[in-house]
Amino acid sequence: MNFSAVGLNKNIQKAIADLGFETLTPIQKEAIPHLMEHKTDLVALAQTGTGKTAAFGLPILHKIDVKRKFPQAIILCPTRELCLQISKDMQSYSKYIKSLKITPVYGGANILTQIKLVKTGTQIIVGTPGRVIDLINRKALRLQDIEFVILDEADEMLNMGFKEDLDKILEETPEDKQTLLFSATMPKEVLKISKNYMFNSKTIEVASRNEGTKNVDHHYYMVNARDKYKALRRICDINPNIYAIVFCRTRRETADVADKLMQDGYNSDAIHGELSQSQRTHVMNKFRQKKIQLLVATDVAARGIDIENLTHVINYNLPDDNEVYVHRSGRTGRAGNKGVSIIISHSRDGKKLKDIQRMIKRDLILKKVPNGDEICQIQLMRLVDKVATTKINQKIENYFPSIEEKLAHLDKNNLIKHFLSTEFNRLFSFYSNAIDLNVSASKKNRIEKSKKQKREKIGHAEQGHTRFFINLGKEKGLKTHNLIGLINEYTKNRNIPIGKIDIMKRFSFFEVPSDYANDILTQLSHANWNGNKVNTEISQVPGSKSSNDSKNRKERGYGRHRKLSGGRKRENNRSLKTEKSNLNKRGSTKKKNKTSSNNRGFEGFSFKERFNAVGKINRKR
Repeated sequence: MNFSAVGLNKNIQKAIADLGFETLTPIQKEAIPHLMEHKTDLVALAQTGTGKTAAFGLPILHKIDVKRKFPQAIILCPTRELCLQISKDMQSYSKYIKSLKITPVYGGANILTQIKLVKTGTQIIVGTPGRVIDLINRKALRLQDIEFVILDEADEMLNMGFKEDLDKILEETPEDKQTLLFSATMPKEVLKISKNYMFNSKTIEVASRNEGTKNVDHHYYMVNARDKYKALRRICDINPNIYAIVFCRTRRETADVADKLMQDGYNSDAIHGELSQSQRTHVMNKFRQKKIQLLVATDVAARGIDIENLTHVINYNLPDDNEVYVHRSGRTGRAGNKGVSIIISHSRDGKKLKDIQRMIKRDLILKKVPNGDEICQIQLMRLVDKVATTKINQKIENYFPSIEEKLAHLDKNNLIKHFLSTEFNRLFSFYSNAIDLNVSASKKNRIEKSKKQKREKIGHAEQGHTRFFINLGKEKGLKTHNLIGLINEYTKNRNIPIGKIDIMKRFSFFEVPSDYANDILTQLSHANWNGNKVNTEISQVPGSKSSNDSKNRKERGYGRHRKLSGGRKRENNRSLKTEKSNLNKRGSTKKKNKTSSNNRGFEGFSFKERFNAVGKINRKR
């Protein structure tokens, strides 16, 4: 179906013709005719990079009344980058519509400038929830006449703790508005949105849920965790023309990986939540102009990054939610181009790899990390190709006689060798004794390495961080993004850098910089999540005994005791009842008194230690 057949006005058709749009993508083919003819709410599910912005943007532009100088449509999205990208796309679709104004509003920019733009009579607002709330509170933005509300990447807005902001924004809008929800994945959170905020909605699903794009090949490399960066370097070196996003889990890791790449001579930079808006814009402009080959990013910071012709997406770490992998891999292989999604994995990722393979319905192909000889050959041939295709500057003729005289003692073969060695020697010396980074994925290796890594990581917080226990786990449906959203929502601070997160069966652990420890304890003390009262405590390092713990043990004797140690929560009620029962079975009061006396000598020891010691004494008698 062509755009000329869906009934869009001539100004819009002229603009999209300038952009080279001719036929509708599957999501556009389903959504645009429906939105042109109906006012019912809509939930649309489509893969990343399939033209969702045009699917909701073109019908809205067609219906906007430019004579009315107030907001008629508001598009909510989770990040500044996505806000700016949507605004840019909408402006390109509407460049021939006179008197139409589209205003992006987002944090990190001067709010007074944005207030002036809103008050000049804008018809379409594109914004992040936090800045929209700020404008509402300042009475600079009124939503009483809104006709269209679009929630783009709504699942991410909930994950980032925007639930209260969304509630407040939607309360400001009229009941008879049309609500549109567009998303690449359909987790439970998105279903909740459709139930809470939408009425009699139509659902459009143009692809299997959470299924990856067909134009992307999925590869994974199996290495030791300590060798991940070395593997990343080799992957980049074996693909000299790589143009990729490297995804990391935390801001700190993002900055560390980008710094290492830059120090090692790669054209790279990082984008994460701690950058100012001007810094982010500068980095993104360099990446779009291909002055940067490798952009290292967190998932949240990468939302809204729309870059054409990416060759690779590299998962330096796998995301906690498999649906996020679909978002990541969907950034390459767009507009009919081929792309590669790479996972740098280690032995503990085996189950997760199988889950991802099952979800995307594509094979994950195991690749071998290239050795030094393979990389040197690829890089050498790249240099040869570069020399062969370099345009000759005719001015070099002026210097050629003296150059020819200098090189007269070299024959053709030696001249080529000397010339290529000027570039090749550095690379060859680096990879001459390079070790094999590949790891066998056998069951035995996986189990042994998993146990070793668990022993190394249990219970110890990163330096400068505090480790917290929280009484929510997998049984309650808690996932990493839920925990991050909970912290953001109750602390009212989305800039807390959350470190390591361990989701257990009945409880979880997380780390934050110690400067925020009091905020966590104070703000989460009255928190509630999905009907569950939240209990948050500072976790004790394994083997440590605080003075308060020792005092409490002496006061309680055999009373109930819970100790947080090594990532585990132990409850001794059953064991203590057994101990009391065994004591009651002893034949006389005298024996009981002796046993009691013996027990008092073991105060401060664990129950198991006390029980074993008493048993030895009794056997000697």
